Amino acid sequence: MNFFKKLGTGYILMLVLCAAIIIVAEYLFLSGEQMHGIFIGLWAPMLLGLLILFKLVENGNR
Repeated sequence: MNFFKKLGTGYILMLVLCAAIIIVAEYLFLSGEQMHGIFIGLWAPMLLGLLILFKLVENGNR
């Protein structure tokens, strides 16, 4: 529980959003919409990169 408090609500919501994006992208890819699945699947790494950037900026200000 301490781990989730340390992360914060915003970061947990972003991680849940990334998981949902991956599930939707896999569904689209496997249902025959390969290009749409690839396009949406690229959003998750971009969001995770932004999470890392925000965390680095937050730690740098302390």
